[in-house]
Amino acid sequence: MASVLCVLYEDPVSGYPPAYARNYIPTIDGYYGGQTTPTPEAIDFTPGELLGSVSGELGLRGFLEERGHQLTVTSDKDGPDSVFERELPDAEIVISQPFWPAYLTAERIAKAPNLKLAVTAGIGSDHVDLQAAIDRGLTVAEVSYSNSISVSEHVVMMILALVRNYIPAHQIVLDGGWNIADAVSRSYDLEGMQVGTVGAGRIGSAVLRRLKPFEVGLHYTERHRLPQEVEQELGVTFHETPEELVAVCDVVTINAPLHPETEHMFDEELIGKMKRGAYLVNTARGKICDRDVVARACESGQLAGYAGDVWFPQPAPQDHPWRTMPNHGMTPHTSGTSLSAQARYAAGTREILECWFDGRPIRDEYLIVDGGRLAGAGAHSYSAGDATGGSDEAALFRGA
Repeated sequence: MASVLCVLYEDPVSGYPPAYARNYIPTIDGYYGGQTTPTPEAIDFTPGELLGSVSGELGLRGFLEERGHQLTVTSDKDGPDSVFERELPDAEIVISQPFWPAYLTAERIAKAPNLKLAVTAGIGSDHVDLQAAIDRGLTVAEVSYSNSISVSEHVVMMILALVRNYIPAHQIVLDGGWNIADAVSRSYDLEGMQVGTVGAGRIGSAVLRRLKPFEVGLHYTERHRLPQEVEQELGVTFHETPEELVAVCDVVTINAPLHPETEHMFDEELIGKMKRGAYLVNTARGKICDRDVVARACESGQLAGYAGDVWFPQPAPQDHPWRTMPNHGMTPHTSGTSLSAQARYAAGTREILECWFDGRPIRDEYLIVDGGRLAGAGAHSYSAGDATGGSDEAALFRGA
């Protein structure tokens, strides 16, 4: 019997939904490039249900208990007295999401002698100390591509919301006003602007494909350059460094994984090289940006706006400056956990667990760490090391 510890975000404040806005979601069998969607032997949920919160349990309880395993699901993840901390020493498998991450620091891994597998229900495993996982010989896996398109759609939405000044204009309506001049005094057309992505993997390249019809100039920087035919198809310009890219772009979107090489990449020096009045959109990881530098840039006008849904730590303390800085479009970490995405990453989590329990190989594209080394998607996207430092501040969300 395996002890499975699953950390999910809290249920809706109004309670678990008795009904949904739509009766179904589209069926998607594969992704751009040929990778298939998750292929578990079965699922115990209806696609389109709320699976990512505590009551949804990722649809795993029946499957696990039928096989004789124990499942503990909680949202209480931060601080020494949390349920996560108490249950961790007995856990063989830990499942967490990027949206409400259970930070598996080196200290926590050391307290978990039975831990063998860490699964990210979604994509992005930076909340795990990958160096500690490598040193301990753990397996780390995530459901790659499951919510990449979800995030890329969110990026396009955020870009348009900032450039067109949508959020303040909507607030005018909510406040009963009709202040057209106020709304349009910061509103521009995206057409003709230069838009660049830092990172052109599954999400970044999907953003580029979606922005091409907007008749903008497209740019990217990436440590793995796209094939020449893809660059020509998109009409995109490659830049060797982020510094080169930001100097020419009106809009910059960050779509790179967090690891020691990208931590605090957008610091005072790099943001200072951006065009005055540029927009920055970050749905990758909050720690890729220097928190205080971003806030100051929004206040000074160096940035015309900042939007995204990733923070550090998560959940963000209530006094986090991104909550109150001017001209921002921040949301909680929702881009990759739409009901559509949840159906895929819940199914992918079950697929990973089926492989684990049956002794079958986990898909190579799902692997981040395996056999004491970066593997699969991890070898392509991450570098060894730790990016979890400071995550203990997440406990301040409750304290505030």
